[in-house]
Amino acid sequence: MRAPEMRSKSRPFTQTCPMSKAKTIAATVGGSADDIEASFYEALQTSDLDRLMACWADDEEVICIHPGGPRLIGLEAIRAAFEAMFAGGSIRIAAQNLRKIDALASAVHNVHERIEVLTHEGPIEAYVIATNVYHKTAQGWRLVLHHASPGNPHEAHDITGTPPVLH
Repeated sequence: MRAPEMRSKSRPFTQTCPMSKAKTIAATVGGSADDIEASFYEALQTSDLDRLMACWADDEEVICIHPGGPRLIGLEAIRAAFEAMFAGGSIRIAAQNLRKIDALASAVHNVHERIEVLTHEGPIEAYVIATNVYHKTAQGWRLVLHHASPGNPHEAHDITGTPPVLH
């Protein structure tokens, strides 16, 4: 039998348990690194900044690097960068060719991103190779690193095995 909820008669329950919109969204994002990644890319597609930020760990040491950009450290810097990105509208992005390494408390995902970019001449496709690192936190799985590098449309198959030349 559950104990009855205790609420103050002078204040509604929602005021006694304040929770930011991002933390509320984070509570509903999902339970695996795969769920967080899906939510991250859906948030990019819909320009949902709160949902995107809910994917990140609540840690000031999180890192985001966009292609050709500086290293952004901390939630404030990451939020500002995505806010500026979303000011131009939603981002048409597809993550493909997932390769992943899973461990008990961390997961590393590497994906090819195909992004539609609007230019003065019309839409063009850009290609990015991204690595997303997730840690299992007290709040569940969360993104701690997003590192994206320029890619190209002619990416051949992944190279596996020992290359003929080492350096």
